[in-house]
Amino acid sequence: MKKAFLLLFLLTTLLRSVWAAETSCQIVVAGSGAAGLAAALFAGEAGADVILLEATHQLGGNTTSGGVNFPGIFHAWGKQIIDGPVWKLIEECVELDGGKMPDFSIVPDRHWKHQVRINPALFVLLAEEALQKRNVKIRYYETPTALEPTPDGWIVRTAAMGENRVIRCRQIIDCTGNAALCAMAGAERMREEETQPGTFNYFLTLDNEIKPTREQLAEWRKRAEEAVRKGELLPEDIRGNVWDAFSAERSSSFNYVFNADNSTAESRTDTNLRGRAAALRVLRFARSLPGLENARLAFFPPEVGVRETWRVRGEIVISCADYTSGKVWDDSLAFAYYPVDLHVNASGVAPAQLTEGVLPTIPLRALLPAGVENMLAAGRCLSSDRLANSGLRVQGASMAGGQAAAAAAVIAVREGTSPRKASLQAMKTLLRELGAIVPE
Repeated sequence: MKKAFLLLFLLTTLLRSVWAAETSCQIVVAGSGAAGLAAALFAGEAGADVILLEATHQLGGNTTSGGVNFPGIFHAWGKQIIDGPVWKLIEECVELDGGKMPDFSIVPDRHWKHQVRINPALFVLLAEEALQKRNVKIRYYETPTALEPTPDGWIVRTAAMGENRVIRCRQIIDCTGNAALCAMAGAERMREEETQPGTFNYFLTLDNEIKPTREQLAEWRKRAEEAVRKGELLPEDIRGNVWDAFSAERSSSFNYVFNADNSTAESRTDTNLRGRAAALRVLRFARSLPGLENARLAFFPPEVGVRETWRVRGEIVISCADYTSGKVWDDSLAFAYYPVDLHVNASGVAPAQLTEGVLPTIPLRALLPAGVENMLAAGRCLSSDRLANSGLRVQGASMAGGQAAAAAAVIAVREGTSPRKASLQAMKTLLRELGAIVPE
């Protein structure tokens, strides 16, 4: 009886793996952060058959799960430079939430003044609705584990909760932030020994009756320095002048997480554990201060916001000189805008602002992994050097790159070829037809 049961179990397991819910589509988008969401939305709007794979529980990446709910930047030097379906989604989110857009006609003295504050929970709901309206299949809790090239595309093997799955597709857009699928396909990845720290954003609720004096704030800082010396706090725990913010009713607190990495399950777990432990240290310290005994942890996001891991080596590696000069290639498909913004220590780094009028661009070849057909990489893992990537990694540029990658994938599917060989003019035409802004 036991042998028969074991045989039945093994047969059932085998059949399940063979059955393995083999599906097919035209385009697989891996990762639903800024780039992946924009890519899936654009490809769906263009009428493509799309599967969007997301290893976690919701869309948005750092914009939602990472607590960076202020995407930017979509305007520069008094004009809009990034538009399209994903921008319409942001506009709808702000309007439905009763929010207010910055005045984009004014060139601000600080770039972050043009970042758009959104309600992250509402953004998830609207993004899910928008994707489903365009027949994009959202598959949460599913991650690619292996790739096999076929004459006209890929076999993507994935692990989902309780089962393995197989997807046959024509094109893959890697928006994992780590160029994970590019690596599976044999593409070269780049990464420095040092990476930028991540940031963990959380909220402390404070007694709104407390209005500390300058002397009291000075005392709090002194006690914080003492706590660091004793090892009760780490220097990076108090990034962002959190002590000065204690005078607010709801203080936005955030800390650096050095060596933040989400490219493997182990490193992602370690990054999040260390970020959350820092919030707990700060809470305990805050409650030890006279007048803040009632401080409470009101909110923290699901994950630490990670800035930098792996980048793919593409047919072009965008250099810092390319970025800061606003170089336009023949195959530039999107604009970007953000200072060169490399975070390297506990106090951060003053960003190097772009020269007035400069608009960096994203060429198709930076989205094409060198030596790999029928695959694109968008978002912070696009092909660029570290300094250029510090500007290209932000949400606005990632969304623009995601739309560009989607246009390339869609045209490749329509023409029955690879993005490398597909009509560049057709890509630009499709981008403009769906509202995107293309460099001339």
